[in-house]
Amino acid sequence: MITAIVFVHADNDRISEVAEQIAGLEHVTEVYSVTGDIDLVVMVRVAGYEEIAPAITDQLKKVPGVIDTDTHLAFRAYSEHDLEAAFSL
Repeated sequence: MITAIVFVHADNDRISEVAEQIAGLEHVTEVYSVTGDIDLVVMVRVAGYEEIAPAITDQLKKVPGVIDTDTHLAFRAYSEHDLEAAFSL
Protein backbone atom coordinates (compact mmCIF):
# COMPACT_ATOMS: atom_id res chain seq x y z
CA MET A 1 0.00 0.00 0.00
CA ILE A 2 1.34 3.40 -0.99
CA THR A 3 0.38 6.44 1.06
CA ALA A 4 0.35 9.94 -0.39
CA ILE A 5 -0.01 12.90 1.94
CA VAL A 6 -1.55 15.79 0.03
CA PHE A 7 -1.50 19.38 1.29
CA VAL A 8 -4.45 21.25 -0.18
CA HIS A 9 -4.97 24.98 -0.57
CA ALA A 10 -8.69 25.63 -0.95
CA ASP A 11 -10.96 28.60 -1.58
CA ASN A 12 -11.43 30.07 1.92
CA ASP A 13 -15.19 30.37 1.50
CA ARG A 14 -15.54 26.69 0.55
CA ILE A 15 -13.12 24.75 2.79
CA SER A 16 -15.80 22.58 4.44
CA GLU A 17 -17.50 21.85 1.12
CA VAL A 18 -14.16 21.02 -0.54
CA ALA A 19 -13.19 18.75 2.37
CA GLU A 20 -16.48 16.83 2.16
CA GLN A 21 -16.14 16.35 -1.60
CA ILE A 22 -12.55 15.17 -1.26
CA ALA A 23 -13.51 12.77 1.55
CA GLY A 24 -15.91 11.06 -0.84
CA LEU A 25 -13.26 10.32 -3.47
CA GLU A 26 -11.97 6.82 -4.11
CA HIS A 27 -8.64 6.13 -2.35
CA VAL A 28 -9.07 9.03 0.09
CA THR A 29 -8.99 7.64 3.63
CA GLU A 30 -8.80 10.82 5.73
CA VAL A 31 -9.21 14.56 5.33
CA TYR A 32 -8.04 16.96 8.04
CA SER A 33 -8.76 20.67 8.33
CA VAL A 34 -5.57 22.18 9.74
CA THR A 35 -4.03 25.45 10.85
CA GLY A 36 -1.06 27.03 9.16
CA ASP A 37 -0.17 27.71 5.56
CA ILE A 38 -2.42 24.99 4.13
CA ASP A 39 -6.12 24.34 4.55
CA LEU A 40 -6.46 20.56 4.34
CA VAL A 41 -4.28 17.49 4.73
CA VAL A 42 -5.53 14.53 2.72
CA MET A 43 -4.38 10.93 3.09
CA VAL A 44 -4.58 8.96 -0.16
CA ARG A 45 -3.85 5.22 -0.13
CA VAL A 46 -3.39 3.25 -3.34
CA ALA A 47 -2.12 -0.22 -4.22
CA GLY A 48 0.46 0.88 -6.80
CA TYR A 49 2.37 3.92 -8.00
CA GLU A 50 0.40 3.97 -11.26
CA GLU A 51 -2.74 4.84 -9.25
CA ILE A 52 -1.32 8.01 -7.69
CA ALA A 53 -1.70 10.34 -10.68
CA PRO A 54 -5.31 9.37 -11.42
CA ALA A 55 -6.28 9.67 -7.73
CA ILE A 56 -4.68 13.08 -7.25
CA THR A 57 -4.41 14.79 -10.64
CA ASP A 58 -7.55 13.40 -12.26
CA GLN A 59 -9.82 13.48 -9.20
CA LEU A 60 -8.66 15.48 -6.18
CA LYS A 61 -7.23 18.46 -8.07
CA LYS A 62 -10.47 18.75 -10.09
CA VAL A 63 -12.70 19.23 -7.05
CA PRO A 64 -14.22 22.72 -7.34
CA GLY A 65 -12.57 25.02 -4.81
CA VAL A 66 -9.17 23.28 -4.81
CA ILE A 67 -6.62 25.98 -5.61
CA ASP A 68 -3.35 24.06 -5.33
CA THR A 69 -1.89 20.83 -3.96
CA ASP A 70 1.49 19.63 -2.75
CA THR A 71 1.92 15.84 -2.66
CA HIS A 72 4.33 13.86 -0.49
CA LEU A 73 4.84 10.07 -0.68
CA ALA A 74 5.41 8.15 2.53
CA PHE A 75 8.41 5.79 2.63
CA ARG A 76 7.65 4.03 5.90
CA ALA A 77 4.96 4.21 8.57
CA TYR A 78 5.85 4.55 12.24
CA SER A 79 3.00 4.18 14.67
CA GLU A 80 2.21 2.56 17.97
CA HIS A 81 0.06 0.03 16.15
CA ASP A 82 2.96 -1.00 13.87
CA LEU A 83 5.34 -1.32 16.83
CA GLU A 84 2.90 -3.52 18.75
CA ALA A 85 2.61 -5.85 15.77
CA ALA A 86 6.40 -6.03 15.38
CA PHE A 87 7.00 -6.97 19.02
CA SER A 88 4.04 -9.29 19.58
CA LEU A 89 4.73 -13.02 19.72
